[in-house]
Amino acid sequence: RPLSRRCDASIALLVVSASGKLYSFSSGDNLGKILDRYLKQHADDFKALDRQSKGLNYGLHPELLEIVESKLLESNVGNVSVDSVIQLEDHLDNALSVIRARKTELMLKLVENLKEKEKLLKEENQVLASQMEKNNLVRAEADNME
Repeated sequence: RPLSRRCDASIALLVVSASGKLYSFSSGDNLGKILDRYLKQHADDFKALDRQSKGLNYGLHPELLEIVESKLLESNVGNVSVDSVIQLEDHLDNALSVIRARKTELMLKLVENLKEKEKLLKEENQVLASQMEKNNLVRAEADNME
């Protein structure tokens, strides 16, 4: 709360514990409003990321999720061996690593694209500023002639 007052900002914090319990905190505005505002501000970035990620081939991952789900839904969980659970955990960790790496790659490409866009806009801004300067000089010369 002191940080939000000092910075005059809305702060939202979400924490998920190792056991899966969700903790949340928000200052001022409620958490939903803060998240909605964030999503609206970054909607274009998320859409671009979604378009890029739809092209990915996650062939192994849905199968892996089905296996995990079937193991978890077995009526007699006592029959599942510790080795089997450890193996599933390893597969999930590997799949998660692949997904995170791809997401990082996509985010870096997005940042690179945004930097290129920024560069182009700066160049365009310089051209426009130069044109304005020329127009101002022409006007000044015309005013001096009168």
